Amino acid sequence: MTMRKLILKMSISLDGFVAGPNGEINWIFPYMSKDGKSWLTAKLWAAGLHIMGSRTYRDMASYWPYSDDQLAPPMNEIPKVIFSRGGTLASQAPRTTAALKDAIHAIPVRDTVSPAALTGWTEARFATGDLATEVAALKKQEGKPIFAHGGAGFAQNLVSRGLIDEFILVVNPIALGQGLPLFSSMSKPLGMKLIDSIRFSTGVLANTYLPP
Repeated sequence: MTMRKLILKMSISLDGFVAGPNGEINWIFPYMSKDGKSWLTAKLWAAGLHIMGSRTYRDMASYWPYSDDQLAPPMNEIPKVIFSRGGTLASQAPRTTAALKDAIHAIPVRDTVSPAALTGWTEARFATGDLATEVAALKKQEGKPIFAHGGAGFAQNLVSRGLIDEFILVVNPIALGQGLPLFSSMSKPLGMKLIDSIRFSTGVLANTYLPP
């Protein structure tokens, strides 16, 4: 049986942080570009499943169904699995996190929601078991690759347990000095092979790596 890949795509600073100390992502938006968004849109449509942690789910469910951005259709329409020990969560979560505030400030959303767009979030499945066991079961299913989003803690857990088959690190030309790292929970160094690198008009690099 051919296992489908788990791809982790994360925006990251030059010094290895995926968010500011309090989850801020406002440093990402100045480096967004038309060519970068077109590339990411194609990457998202190539996925058959989104997986994410519960906090990221709350943020995205409160943002993407209200958005007219070109990334909204693949984010809303592709099926989702949410990793949450506590089980199901309310899809209409308060808009309170730093990341969500930063996103709304940079790319405003409507006050109204499309019921069809919201369905992709309210019908998300929740995975509450052991992370490695749940991911292994998803990889065995038929379909296109699995695309993993954050948050930082969820991504760290995937990395530290060796569950990622391909890393897409979107390197922004900024050093934060402090923040939430991606690789800090590893028990030993992880050497990777660079298989692709794309430079966008704002100086952002999308680097694709394969782990051993």
